[in-house]
Amino acid sequence: MFKSNEKNILRIIKYAPLLFILLLSTITTYLLILNNQNIYKEDIKKIEYEFFIHRQKEIKLEVEKIYEYILYKKDRSEETLKAQLKSRVNEAHAIATNIYKENKSKTNSEICKMIKDALREVRFNDKRGYYFIHDIKGNNRLYPLNKNLEDKNYINLKDAKGYEFVKTIIETIENKTQRFDIYYWSKPTNEGKRIYKKISFYKYFEPLNITIGTGEYIKDFEDDIKDEIIKYIKKMNEKNQRYIFLFDFDKNILVHNNIKQSKLQKQKENTLLDKIIKKAKDNDGFITYNQSFKDNIENEKTSYIKSFKPWNWIIGTGFYKNEFTKILEEKKQEVKNRNKSYVVNILIISIIITIILLVISFYISNILKKRFLKYKEKIYEEMNKNRKKDSLLAQQSKMASMGEMIGNIAHQWRQPLSLISTVSSGIKMQKEFGTLTDKDLDESVDAITKATKHLSKTIDDFQNFFKPNKTKEKFTTTDVFEKSLSLISAQFKAKSIDIEKNIDEIEIFGLENELIQVLINILNNARDELVKKEQNHKIIVIETKQTKNRVKIIITDNAGGISPKITNKIFEPYFSTKKEKQGTGIGLYMSKEIITKHMKGNIKVENSTINIKGDSYKGARFTITLPTSNY
Repeated sequence: MFKSNEKNILRIIKYAPLLFILLLSTITTYLLILNNQNIYKEDIKKIEYEFFIHRQKEIKLEVEKIYEYILYKKDRSEETLKAQLKSRVNEAHAIATNIYKENKSKTNSEICKMIKDALREVRFNDKRGYYFIHDIKGNNRLYPLNKNLEDKNYINLKDAKGYEFVKTIIETIENKTQRFDIYYWSKPTNEGKRIYKKISFYKYFEPLNITIGTGEYIKDFEDDIKDEIIKYIKKMNEKNQRYIFLFDFDKNILVHNNIKQSKLQKQKENTLLDKIIKKAKDNDGFITYNQSFKDNIENEKTSYIKSFKPWNWIIGTGFYKNEFTKILEEKKQEVKNRNKSYVVNILIISIIITIILLVISFYISNILKKRFLKYKEKIYEEMNKNRKKDSLLAQQSKMASMGEMIGNIAHQWRQPLSLISTVSSGIKMQKEFGTLTDKDLDESVDAITKATKHLSKTIDDFQNFFKPNKTKEKFTTTDVFEKSLSLISAQFKAKSIDIEKNIDEIEIFGLENELIQVLINILNNARDELVKKEQNHKIIVIETKQTKNRVKIIITDNAGGISPKITNKIFEPYFSTKKEKQGTGIGLYMSKEIITKHMKGNIKVENSTINIKGDSYKGARFTITLPTSNY
């Protein structure tokens, strides 16, 4: 059998490293390729994500630029309008000055009429703009839109908010200056009389003591700016071959490349625009939706939406998913080619490394084989030494047990020998005095015979204990304890140590004599510790329990327990708590060897508490676990 094991070991030394290297190489290569595949997938996702984020940033920047442009034009609208109005009035003032200089010989009334005639038909700002003239008394001297209202006094005229702007014109004449003015008035063509904010500029004309002025409704001017912005966005869309779309909150289409009608008519388009308007009103940001092309083909689109709330405008632009599909495919192909190249390189490197490792492994295996064979020789030598050592320890244990047994024999024989001596002396005395009867002689002989049988049985018990029987056989727990206690009970009685038994009859298959030796070792150790104690109750409790196919033997004393410092040492050879001449330190070591190696069981020790007649005592508990006969 040993030779078979040796061959198996040599095969393991020779082939196991090779198989291990092949397996390790295969697993490593597989994991590297798998990891690379995961990296490949992550790279693809990263490319898609980064491209998507990049396009989002691009369209957001485009929308923000348009928003800033609109905001700039809106914020500059009033300032621009004022500059324009002032420029127009300065032009009219120059015309009036030239007319006056060329006609100084004429009366002021004639010159005033000439100036009015020169300015009456002048129009600007898409024919909305015109000039008006007032004198210091508040008379309207020029009103091109309705000549019937000229030469009438409007000094008490108020705007929609009660502001008397004609008095401001008079104040400008009195101060001989120029100024801007703001008031709220209805447009001449406004049938509903809706009020609008208007900016006017008045400039004093000294020769005639009048003001020349003009004005513009801010809304009309902003509408011009809006048209200018819309044209700018359309032109930019054509130039850049992409588009910014522009709606208002009323669903009017201001700029869009694909939808030409001013209002969305299709229900689907209306629903989409409702979604966009809601997003713009709630919070600027990105929105993703499906948009239809020709032949009802839908494509996913992501847009950035931003509202310009002063005008209720919605600015946006977006990109379709299929715009970057081709670019993504090119990027994916690059990554795929790189991944393929990596896999090929990994396989080549893996094969090369595997071959190198196999060669090294083969070389090391040969070295290990040679060392194993040398080591085997040393093992044989060590085994022979260990056999001698174990034999010596066993012999020492037996000799120690023999010393204990001689003491036990002395105790066991003392009483029957004393009885024989007493009976024989009595017979002799009765004979000398002539009082010996047949009955007395028979009783005395019976007593001597009984004592002799007891001595013979004691000899048989000790002889069986020391018999070198290594054959496993069936026996019961009751038998093994009866034999054990018959050998040592005398000394326990002499030391006033009680043994309490709770033993079930359980069948065991093993070495009975060796188990008896173990039990005697444990019981004698408990006895020696109890002898040291000065206490009223000295007791050892023996229990047996059966669990499934195993039996537990539990021996507990009340001798105070074992110090935690030495609990792990008590099964070591030559370790003893007794004085040098009183203990060899091999009893418990041999007990563990017998239980674990010879009987395939287990032995352990721990401290426990035991109750005796209401008093609690601390002690050691040995637990032996053995297989039963059915194991």
